[in-house]
Amino acid sequence: MKNRRGGIPYDCEMRVRLSLATAVLASALVPAAIAETPRAARPNIVLLLADDQTWSSSGVYGNQDVKTPNLDRLAAQGMRFDAAFTATAMCAPTRQQLYTGLYPVRSGAYPNHAWVKPGTRSLVHVFRDLGYRVGLTGKTHIGPPESFPFEVIGTARDGDLIEVDLEAAARFIQRDATQPFFLVVASNSPHEPWTHGDGSAFDRAAISVPGWLADTPQTRESLARYYAEVTHFDAQVGAILDALERAGRTSDTLVLYTSEQGASLPFAKWTLYDAGIKTAMVVRWPGQVKPGASTSAMVAYVDVLPTLYEAAGGKSGPLDLDGRSFLEVLLGTRASHRDHVFGVHTNRGIVAGSDYPIRSVRSQRYKLISNLSPGSQYANILTAPRTRALLDSWKAAGEAGDAHAAARYHDYLWRPAVELYDLAADPHELRDLANDPSVASVRRDLQARLDAWMAEQGDGGMLTETKALEHINPEVVNSVRRETELTGADPSKPRRRP
Repeated sequence: MKNRRGGIPYDCEMRVRLSLATAVLASALVPAAIAETPRAARPNIVLLLADDQTWSSSGVYGNQDVKTPNLDRLAAQGMRFDAAFTATAMCAPTRQQLYTGLYPVRSGAYPNHAWVKPGTRSLVHVFRDLGYRVGLTGKTHIGPPESFPFEVIGTARDGDLIEVDLEAAARFIQRDATQPFFLVVASNSPHEPWTHGDGSAFDRAAISVPGWLADTPQTRESLARYYAEVTHFDAQVGAILDALERAGRTSDTLVLYTSEQGASLPFAKWTLYDAGIKTAMVVRWPGQVKPGASTSAMVAYVDVLPTLYEAAGGKSGPLDLDGRSFLEVLLGTRASHRDHVFGVHTNRGIVAGSDYPIRSVRSQRYKLISNLSPGSQYANILTAPRTRALLDSWKAAGEAGDAHAAARYHDYLWRPAVELYDLAADPHELRDLANDPSVASVRRDLQARLDAWMAEQGDGGMLTETKALEHINPEVVNSVRRETELTGADPSKPRRRP
């Protein structure tokens, strides 16, 4: 598995190293002033997208271990969202719901490495219709090309991996002051295998291990390497903010940063726990969004496109989307948006993945998770024979008497048909209340809502799962199989619950 993350085992994607000169420039940025200007009819838009960054992995959300001065600065100048969610915890389905405003099953992009259905429109079409030039630099992992006809910005490469081209992005920002632009900056950081950034800057013994993980030396090593790559992404953010300032475009540009799904750690990526599908989100819009603001309004990735569309002067009528605009939340005239958010996970089509579909529904307080194949052992690359060192460290710690590690190891592999969590009392989702009679009415209500959402989406559960591979980019399927073989996994022989 020589590829950094691309072809597989880590998502068929590409990256390049950030040059030393650019990193130095990014670290020396001067905070951009927030000008109180009248609302622009068509603001420029920059979408900063991380890759596999757990929502809490920045100073913006109180993390004391990883330093993110540029993200922190952006939050100080804008609004932090404390309840933003993607419906999936895998790259391709997450990006395509963000770009289309459609949930994964409806768009067709519900397994990883999937393409949306032919004829699906994306933000590229929507904003071109509004007169914008629409570009993307960095990671794609979307398709087919007709649905995402971005102007590709830059050609920065490291071997076969494409990365954000900061110089080309700066040229795109400066290119034509008479036409508004929409620029997606899609980083490959901090996606595994965490080879960028300075891992030596992190004291393994001093790192605070989140409660949803087991505390072992291997966990601490993984977090240190992962946090180092978060700082690499933060430097890229700083370079883009600096480019806006140099071009004189800070005051008329809406910047939205979001972290995508959780990191490649147990209970995060490839799951529907909050460490997987809760996402960081910050919006800076000088003169419109109050600096230093925060909101507990629940918003979903499918809501981003209609929100930006309305901010650019578009009307909601022409768009047939699952999302709806939360512009009033941004402008401070409304404090709430959604009562519930939904999740869908398809394990078919990922490296070393078992046939293990999952669905979820979450209110502000409670989450219900439905495991549609509870008799099988859950499996992915983290559980495969040659790539399971982290989980093996949890198993060993449990056998040595660490009850938390033992529980975390067991609960990652073996899950009941239904899980229910009180997120106010149990934010790390450690205590399953599904069989607690005191919350039986909550379980019934959430299950009914989940069933209704699945029906609305055309999601037939196990029937939909059997068709998953039909939606995957055909050029990727054989690569997934080859990389699965390298992990030592044999998905044709799923383990049943003992």
